[in-house]
Amino acid sequence: MVSALRSNGQTTLTLQEAIKYSLANSETIKKARLDIENGLNVVKETRASAKPQLSAVSSITLNPVVQQFVLPAEAFGGTPGEFIAIKAGQTWNAMTNLQLSQQLYNQQLFTGLKAARSSAEFYNLMKDLSEENVVQQVATNYYQVLVNQHKLGLIDDNLARISKLQDVLQGLYENGLGRKIDVDRIKVNRVNLETQKAQLLNAIELQKNVLKYSMAMPMSENIVLPDEDIQKLESLVATLKVDPQLDVESLLSVKVLRKQEQLLGLNRDAKRAEFFPTASISGQYMQNTQSNRFNLYTGNALNYSTLNFTLNIHIPIYDGGAKRARVDQAKVDILKNQEEINMTSNALKMAYDNAKIQMQNSIEAIQNQRANLELAKEVYDNINNNFRQGLVNLTDLLNAESELTSTQNAYSDALLQFKVAEIELMKARGEIKNLAIN
Repeated sequence: MVSALRSNGQTTLTLQEAIKYSLANSETIKKARLDIENGLNVVKETRASAKPQLSAVSSITLNPVVQQFVLPAEAFGGTPGEFIAIKAGQTWNAMTNLQLSQQLYNQQLFTGLKAARSSAEFYNLMKDLSEENVVQQVATNYYQVLVNQHKLGLIDDNLARISKLQDVLQGLYENGLGRKIDVDRIKVNRVNLETQKAQLLNAIELQKNVLKYSMAMPMSENIVLPDEDIQKLESLVATLKVDPQLDVESLLSVKVLRKQEQLLGLNRDAKRAEFFPTASISGQYMQNTQSNRFNLYTGNALNYSTLNFTLNIHIPIYDGGAKRARVDQAKVDILKNQEEINMTSNALKMAYDNAKIQMQNSIEAIQNQRANLELAKEVYDNINNNFRQGLVNLTDLLNAESELTSTQNAYSDALLQFKVAEIELMKARGEIKNLAIN
C-alpha cells in the first residue's frame, strides 16, 4: 500500500513510495512469488516420492450367474466317461487389498531431490531479479516525469515574463509610443509558449501513465509528484564514486544463470542415473470373502487372507541408445547455458562501462550547461534592461528569451541524463534496490 499523502482525490508520491508500491503490487513480482511457492510444492512432491507409499483397494462383485467348470464325474465318484458342472465361486465376493512400497535405491530419485531444492533457490533469485528490474523501470519513469514537471515550471516562468512584456508593449502601442508589429510578435511568442506548455502537459500525463503501469497502479489513480528543486540533483555529482572494476559474479543476472547451470548439471545426472539399477521393497495384504448371500466379511461367509513381501530390482540392459542420447542432450544444454553466461557477463560489463562513460559525459554536460545557464540569464537580464531603456530592439530581447529557454531545457535534460545513467550504474552494480531506502 502507498503511505503517500492523499488530498483532493490525489496521491502524492515520492520516489521511495513509488518503488515500495511497485514492489508490493507488481504483477511480475507476484508471479515470481507464486513461482517460489510452486517450487516449494515441487520439493514436497519430490520428497514424498522417497517416503513409503501406502494404498488400499476394495471391491465387491455380484455374480448373478456363477461361472462353472466342467470336470470328469469319475473324479468325484461318478460314472466314468460322464462329466459334471461345478460352480467356481459364490454369488457375492469381495476383495480388500492393502499395498505398501518403499524405494530402497533409486539414483534418479535422489538426484531429483537435489534438483527440487535447487529449483526453489532458483525461483528466489528470479524474484530478486524481477524486483531489480521493476525498481529500475519505476525510477527511470519517475525522473522523466519529474524533469518534465520542472520544464513546465520554466515555461510558466517564461509565460509570466512574456505576459508582463506584452502588457508593457500593449500600453505603449495604445498611447502611440509603440508599434503594433511588436505587440503581434510578442503574441506569437506567447502562443508558441502556450502550445509548448499544452504539449508538455500532455507528455507529462502520458509519462505518468507509463509510471503507473510500471508500478502496477490502476490507471484511474490520480498521482502527483512533489515539487523538487531539480538543481539538488547536481549535488550528487560531487559525491559520486565509481568503482573501476565490476564483479559480475555478484550480480543477480549471473547468479540466476549459475543456478540454472547447477540445475542443468543435476538434470544431466538424472539422465545418467537411468543407467543405474533400482531397488524397492513392496508388501501386499489381501483379504477375500465369498458368499451366496450379502453377508461378506462375516463369520457366515468364506473368508481367507494372503500376505506377501517382494524385493524388486530393475536392471537396465539395453534400450537402443535412448538413455545415452538423453544424456548427450543434457550436456548440450549445459554448454548452451555456459555461452549464455559468457554473453550475459560481457553485456553486464558493457552496460557498466557505458554507464560510467554516460555519467562522466553527464557530469561534464551539467557543469557546462550550468555555466551556460548563468551566462544566458545574465545576457537576458542585460538585454531586458537595455530594451526598457530603448537601447536594443525587440528582436534582440526575443532572441535572448529563446536562448534562455533553450539553455534551461538543455540543463534539465543534462540532469535527467545524469539520473538515468546513475540508475543504470546502480543496476549494473546490483545496488538498484537501495533507491527504495535512500
